[in-house]
Amino acid sequence: MEKKKCILKKWEAALLIGLCVCIIASLCSFTAECEDISTRVLRLHILANSDSPADQALKLKVRNRLLEVGSGLFDQVNTESEAEQVAAQRLDELKLAAEQVVRSEGYDYSVTVQLCRAWFDTREYSDVTLPAGEYNALRVLIGEGGGKNWWCVMFPPMCIPAAEPNAELQDVLTKEQTDIVKNQPKYEFRFKAVELFESFKQWLSER
Repeated sequence: MEKKKCILKKWEAALLIGLCVCIIASLCSFTAECEDISTRVLRLHILANSDSPADQALKLKVRNRLLEVGSGLFDQVNTESEAEQVAAQRLDELKLAAEQVVRSEGYDYSVTVQLCRAWFDTREYSDVTLPAGEYNALRVLIGEGGGKNWWCVMFPPMCIPAAEPNAELQDVLTKEQTDIVKNQPKYEFRFKAVELFESFKQWLSER
């Protein structure tokens, strides 16, 4: 009897180990897909000077103007790297547009517009959830940039109007990645695990 119990315990341990291995493998695969997603999109990130109502209102006015200036910016663009090249060529124009709004509203805040790598938590946009991680982004910093930010997906154009047919999210992501970003409830636990993992990586990189 004791021998049978021992055998059963070994089988239970083996099954538990097997289950853990499967879960870890699944999470590793999911994390890899999420990290690849971050290389396929370009984010727009606008940071207000502060959280005061006036500065937050200014941020939204800057946003509206940039969306106007950026209308059709990525027509005929098919990849994130192409989108970065186009954005890089228009940095001065975008900065000038943002500065004009700031000045017209009576502020003397500095405005910085740059392409950079930026950390984002898991974010929902319409019916899409983008996993946490570092993304290439067009960052617009107003004044001190200490206020709540506004963000969207710049490429594929999910917030900037297009004059012509252009790439959509499902065109730049794989079938598996499209399923991930469009079915958040299904992957809620995995999104959290990825966010914790990516946050830890971010913490390590800053040490």
